[in-house]
Amino acid sequence: MKAEFDPVTLATPFFILSIILEIVLARMGKAQARYEAKDTAVSLGMGLGSTVAGVFTAGLIFAATVWVYEHRLFTIPMTAIWAWVAIFLLEDLTYYVFHRVSHERRFWWASHVNHHSSQHYNLSTALRQTWTGGVAGTWLLWLPLAWLGFPPAMIAIQKGISLVYQYWIHTEAIRRLPRWFEAVFNTPSHHRVHHARNPLYLDKNYAGILIIWDRMFGTFQPELDEEPCRYGLVKNMATFNILRVAFHEWAGIVQDVVRHPRHALGYIFGPPGWSHDGSRETSAMIKARAAEAPAQPAGAIREAA
Repeated sequence: MKAEFDPVTLATPFFILSIILEIVLARMGKAQARYEAKDTAVSLGMGLGSTVAGVFTAGLIFAATVWVYEHRLFTIPMTAIWAWVAIFLLEDLTYYVFHRVSHERRFWWASHVNHHSSQHYNLSTALRQTWTGGVAGTWLLWLPLAWLGFPPAMIAIQKGISLVYQYWIHTEAIRRLPRWFEAVFNTPSHHRVHHARNPLYLDKNYAGILIIWDRMFGTFQPELDEEPCRYGLVKNMATFNILRVAFHEWAGIVQDVVRHPRHALGYIFGPPGWSHDGSRETSAMIKARAAEAPAQPAGAIREAA
């Protein structure tokens, strides 16, 4: 029950060529894109490492999906058009849930944080993927699709399509698309907001392909011209050490649990930034503090960025 084709594998040459093209166009002044050699190397290294790490958990994930499928409620044919429409919507909703949980709970943020660690936003950033996603178990969220009756191959194909779609939205070269497209689909503008560390933009726009989920569940934020995106983490890492990029939040969890074992559950499953004594700030605290601060002139905001 293997996928007929892997969209990500097929798109890999396009990923490489498009990154090269974006760099060339930026050097020529034809496109807005910022690249830094060490930063790009980390992104590419994280992408390669993610592929290697996935090999070690692929068997478990595939076996679990097949087992659940064998106990399915219905048998959904891969040849039916309605089935592909259904899997498109349900898989995209699943991605939204996964992405939101990965930002709101520290255990899963530890696996996802590396994707947000670059202070640049370009096509190579899309390849800065986790090495620990399989261990974190976020793949469990997709098992209900197999239980409903979608074949594992169908689920894998749609997940691949979603990942390929999300690649091209990691760019500053595309500013705005037609309003109807921006209203329905995730776009570079929407995803720039998601990668921004501005208080206004924190924990917004979790969409995979369809931005409608964010609009429905109250997590949508448009990109504002008067609020330029500042990328990276709330506290950026001053290193290009790929091992620290991949594992620093896991190490932080271990340190916090060892120091404060009575509050272990909070440090593991609380929101990122949670602390038992309130000495650190969560996204909600940062947003609340920013909302209370007096507004800055647009020029001052741009200068700070």
